[in-house]
Amino acid sequence: MTTVRETIRRESANLTLSERKIGDAVLADYPFGALQTIQELAERTGVSAPSITRFVGKLGFAGYQEFQRQLITEVRESRRSPLQLKATEKLGSAGSFLADYARRATERIHEMSASVPQEQFDRVLTLLADPNRAVFLVGGRISDNIAGFLSVHLKQIRPKVHHLPPNPEHWPDLLLSIRKQDVLVLFDFRRYQRDLEHLAEIVAKQCRPSIVLITDKWMSPIARHSDHVVALPIEIETAWDTLVCAIAFAEALIVKVSEMNWPTTKDRLAAWDRLRLSPPSQPLEESDDR
Repeated sequence: MTTVRETIRRESANLTLSERKIGDAVLADYPFGALQTIQELAERTGVSAPSITRFVGKLGFAGYQEFQRQLITEVRESRRSPLQLKATEKLGSAGSFLADYARRATERIHEMSASVPQEQFDRVLTLLADPNRAVFLVGGRISDNIAGFLSVHLKQIRPKVHHLPPNPEHWPDLLLSIRKQDVLVLFDFRRYQRDLEHLAEIVAKQCRPSIVLITDKWMSPIARHSDHVVALPIEIETAWDTLVCAIAFAEALIVKVSEMNWPTTKDRLAAWDRLRLSPPSQPLEESDDR
């Protein structure tokens, strides 16, 4: 199902100046910015009600009510739990479940490669690879494991990488050090966490770093505070959403950040291994450049 957000962005080139103004207002507080009366939206945007009607018509809706019904459906989808997803799951044959699940996961990876532009990946990559920027990472109840995975690898590659601890009471210690030039990366998928939204709001207002949100197509509310929003596929027709795309996206970042300045990364990895309590086995042949 294509979201209203995706449709607005797809049709942006075909919109008039007034219609783009409406679209910008809807996206600025998505989806709640359009869950008001047509008169209230007209007043907020400074355009006429007929212009809003023409706007939703260009998006393919029969009227403003149908447009709002679609937004309400998206809100419901963004809050679906495993118990609700269980009612619509399609497990297929038990004898070939693993192979079928691998196929579905592969399809989600291909979907990600088609829906996330290379330019967007490169913008996030540039932020994370900049040694002058400190990087702070955190995720939700499940997705924080991916934030931790990414942070562990980034710490080996470059300095000034911080994974926020699980207890929010310990966050201020790190947040006090965030500067405007730094980066905050948040992972938040449907059944979004309010504490992460509150964190993003506070940091956006008080610290103003670049905020990168990794989320799904329904968009975490954190999107309204973010500079970069990466929407990844998570539906896989089971009671449990998949984070395979989030892991693949994180792994791709790790590979490319390490390659942005490989000589520095190489030296840091070598120093890291020398300082480990249980260093790995030495290679059979030492390089001559030591």
